[in-house]
Amino acid sequence: MASVETATNRFSDKLLGLLDRIEYRRVETGEDMEDVARIRYKAYKAGAVMHLDEQAVLIDDSDFDSQAYVFGIYYEERLISTVRLHHVTPDHRVTSSGKVFPDEINAFLDAGLSLIDPVRLAADPEIWKEMPAIPYLTLRIATMATDYFQADRCLQMVKPAHSAFYKRVFDADFVASPKSNHGKFIIDLMLLATNVKETLPSLYQRFPFFKSEPYERRMMFARGEDLTFSPLTVRPTARRAHFGDGRIQLSGNAFTG
Repeated sequence: MASVETATNRFSDKLLGLLDRIEYRRVETGEDMEDVARIRYKAYKAGAVMHLDEQAVLIDDSDFDSQAYVFGIYYEERLISTVRLHHVTPDHRVTSSGKVFPDEINAFLDAGLSLIDPVRLAADPEIWKEMPAIPYLTLRIATMATDYFQADRCLQMVKPAHSAFYKRVFDADFVASPKSNHGKFIIDLMLLATNVKETLPSLYQRFPFFKSEPYERRMMFARGEDLTFSPLTVRPTARRAHFGDGRIQLSGNAFTG
């Protein structure tokens, strides 16, 4: 048990160091959206996850929904990954996972629950080989969204082979069996969901790099009157959130394996 805890602490230290070189950018301009389309295309082509006729199909109306948030993750000013989050509520049911699993999603919403639906997760396949921590850096945004919006569940519509990762890291529960032959996707997808309010405290304790300060979450997700200015980029605050005043310094080495 001690060795497992030591390994987890070492991993968390490396991720905190890596976050020092990361910037998040909410994508709301045409130029940035083109960059997102390019990285989606590269990732989906390398992973053979959907039919790809042309890059333009990777940008759709859901990217511009009023409760959708598209982000680019930049490492040393280079775009390395992207994700789109939907804040799904009983009164606003725009969700990508709901197109594949409508009965299960509507059951959550009919029960009055609110959801965060992270989809269109894509990473530059060349960088992924050198930086396998990319999923943690990207999904940290989903964790912040569940905290900011006080959601009840965080969804995971994933390949069956990836389900073990979400169960291990996010304590995700099984919701629906794999489905195939749906829309553009040419892979099986299954649905998991994390009970956020039960899981967040232990998640932050095990993996402090998921932590964030309230002002970081506000800059990431506030819109309109809730945001006095529109930040170009947002720097992660996990270190400050974990250590309080930020005076404790850890290694800045990037995680490479």
